[in-house]
Amino acid sequence: MRARLLALAIFSAAFPPQVAQAHHGWGSYDSDTQITLDGVVEEVRPDNPHAELMLAVEGRVWLVTLSPPSRMARRGLPVTEIAPGDRVVVIGYPSRTNEDEMRAESITHNGVTIQLR
Repeated sequence: MRARLLALAIFSAAFPPQVAQAHHGWGSYDSDTQITLDGVVEEVRPDNPHAELMLAVEGRVWLVTLSPPSRMARRGLPVTEIAPGDRVVVIGYPSRTNEDEMRAESITHNGVTIQLR
């Protein structure tokens, strides 16, 4: 019984509830509808599990979900190179539930395009 409780305690410490809640499934995005946004970055959130941008496009501000920062860096565009005021183009899928949200499949910044998935 002690071994079982110890194992449960270790597992609980390794995977706190907020980590499980932070990651969401991709089912909330409409993968049948591809959109392209060309806009100016208002904010960069380089956090895990996914980096995010707040992107101003034609009077609207979109929440753009990117890939993990480590993947972006490995593919040649560290998210830390993107700054407020920069212009980016993202191609991806709109959220089914949030009108101004999308999941990006690719991003172009300063002439560099990378695939995010």
